[in-house]
Amino acid sequence: MKTFLQYLGIFLVLCGVICLVVYFFAVPSNALLATSLVLEVVGILGYILINKYVQ
Repeated sequence: MKTFLQYLGIFLVLCGVICLVVYFFAVPSNALLATSLVLEVVGILGYILINKYVQ
């Protein structure tokens, strides 16, 4: 379980990047931009905090 938690932040950032790619190539909507922003910020903060306290 610890191993999965360590990569949770990276997974969220990658989901945010996928949202940006979908926005760029397929569906230009503000909802995708907002979702990608939230995913990336939560992913970066989650990565920092989880790796600081889990290890």
